[in-house]
Amino acid sequence: MSYCLNPSCSKPQNPNNAKFCSTCGSRLLLGDRYRALRLISRGGIGRTFLAVDEQQANKPHCVIKQFPLQNQGTNNTKKATESFRQEAVRLQDLGQHPQIPQFLAYFEPNSQVGLGAIPTVVQTYIEGQSLAKQLEANGAFSETQIRQVLTQLLPVLHFVHSRKIIHRDINPNNIICCTKGGEQLMLVDFSTAKFTSKTALAKTGTVIGSAAYASQEQLMGKAVTSSDLYSLGITCIHLLTYIHPFDLFNSLEGVWVWQDYLTQPVSDELRQILNKMLVSAVKHRYQSAMEILQDLDPAGDIATFTQPIPPVANIAPKSIIPTWQCIYTLTNHMSSINSLTFTPDGKTLASGSADKTIKLWNLEEAGGRGQEAEGRRQEAGGRRQEGEPTPNPSLEGNRRQEGRVTTQAFSGGLFMLSCASLRCTLSGHLSLIDTVALSPDGCFLASGSWDHTIKIWQLATGKLVHTLTEHSGWIKSVVISQDSKTLVSGSADKTIKVWDLETASVKATLKGHTNAVQALAISLTGQILASGSADHQINIWDLSSGQVKATLQGHTDAVNSLTFSPSSQIIISGSADKTIKIWNLSNGNLLNTLNGHAAAVNAIAINAQGNTLVSGSADQTIKIWHPGSGKLLHTLTEHTAGVTAVAISPDGSTLASGSQDKTIKVWRFDVGL
Repeated sequence: MSYCLNPSCSKPQNPNNAKFCSTCGSRLLLGDRYRALRLISRGGIGRTFLAVDEQQANKPHCVIKQFPLQNQGTNNTKKATESFRQEAVRLQDLGQHPQIPQFLAYFEPNSQVGLGAIPTVVQTYIEGQSLAKQLEANGAFSETQIRQVLTQLLPVLHFVHSRKIIHRDINPNNIICCTKGGEQLMLVDFSTAKFTSKTALAKTGTVIGSAAYASQEQLMGKAVTSSDLYSLGITCIHLLTYIHPFDLFNSLEGVWVWQDYLTQPVSDELRQILNKMLVSAVKHRYQSAMEILQDLDPAGDIATFTQPIPPVANIAPKSIIPTWQCIYTLTNHMSSINSLTFTPDGKTLASGSADKTIKLWNLEEAGGRGQEAEGRRQEAGGRRQEGEPTPNPSLEGNRRQEGRVTTQAFSGGLFMLSCASLRCTLSGHLSLIDTVALSPDGCFLASGSWDHTIKIWQLATGKLVHTLTEHSGWIKSVVISQDSKTLVSGSADKTIKVWDLETASVKATLKGHTNAVQALAISLTGQILASGSADHQINIWDLSSGQVKATLQGHTDAVNSLTFSPSSQIIISGSADKTIKIWNLSNGNLLNTLNGHAAAVNAIAINAQGNTLVSGSADQTIKIWHPGSGKLLHTLTEHTAGVTAVAISPDGSTLASGSQDKTIKVWRFDVGL
């Protein structure tokens, strides 16, 4: 197929060997050499075609780019032509770099019969897959792949910027992993950099490049070299999260929230580098590619980066799906487990049950990896069979352990728990316990019950220190602020009470729901409270004023659980309508709805890194999600009744689930080492 280059042609498709367009009569061979095969893209700058060079025996592919003068920021044809000629010479210089397409030819306006005033260039065609396509095919990139991207592209940008050129359109579509002669990243499409006049670029309000990846100054038509570094930074967080850049920026607060969407943790070093690349103020951003390379490899020889670097073995990201193994089943409670929470050090698990008791469990790690720990068990007297009760260790003082712990095999490489022993049982409530919460300082535990009371316990001793009786209905949820000074409770009496934890006095009573308040969450800053109700709504409160800032509507049944993302910019809700919803707190917009459970979602929890969301449902399953993309990673199915509680340890390596089957299961993250 031959494609006519005349933009006014109504039927540009022609037979393979035709010399003239059958519709408009235009010459089909550009410069009697290059034949366009098909249109690749059409944009504000011009059109791009896949073509072949018919003067070479093997007819290699190439790319034809047209840049109509009316798109170049001037109506002066002579001036635009001269500018085009100068930019073509500079592009020819850039093409000497092995990671930039080679410049083959250019055609000035009116030099091609039938095309009119259309400056045109020809470049080599890069065979390979864009990073956008790799992201779509393989999922989010890891830190290793992002470091490869930076290490390969920053020297290219150093080369480009040293020639007083700004690319202005760096994004995953314009970075190609070239498969010819080894995989190496190529920076393509310099059209916005080379063929837009300086007059147009200096004009405030002229937008050059892809808006989602453009800096503030570039959107104002004032691009500088660090604008390219900003765009590269956005490209990296897009690749890391698999989330569109528009959804990674909180416009109300003016901050990036990309860390909430990470599929895998990244090092503090890379986190700091990317955040500095994304600074809005130009003067506080990296000023050169070399500065970033120095931070990436402080001990490296920066001089070597000024030369093209060799290709990496394989930049294609590999999808890593986490798996979880149940390593212990705790069978001490006599009824369903309604709430679970870990202590800040992750060594103790607290459980609240319909049997009116709270139990504290010691979770201790073995001194070696899983297989080594199992080996020590065998040396000590043989391997325990699955489901066989473990010996009951003695407890401090005269407390006795009442229950048992069953074990299951664990094949992963992470450390195992050497035991999961019952530390103590707290009794005092007159009815079932629906909620428990631990203060972040590790001093107190709060419990809420259907007896309409909240009890405050001293965690170290198990001593009851306060009983709060202000509510007139059962207590469904209690949470404690990050500074451990404020307790908030939600009740079937439709109210929320804010307490001073030290004095056990009510500071405020919040009214706004028309049915039972079933879920609460406090942001890490302690300024925002989220409440979910059987009225299907979520209220967002300013804790200092007690005023409702927003009401989120979208669930069709009771809201059973709430959690904030680590940055407090995202709120996640689980509902009896079988869905999980993810909301942008700054504007109240619904970002995503996670479907997958076959019954009510009773509990949700998110890890400290914000990249793992856990949900427990009445369908007897636990689901592990990536909250940013909404991807379901794993489904755990070992409970025999509805799952009513989930919790994640502070380090994210341990998960606990409670069920109506009267058991607690302790799960461990297995990376398959």
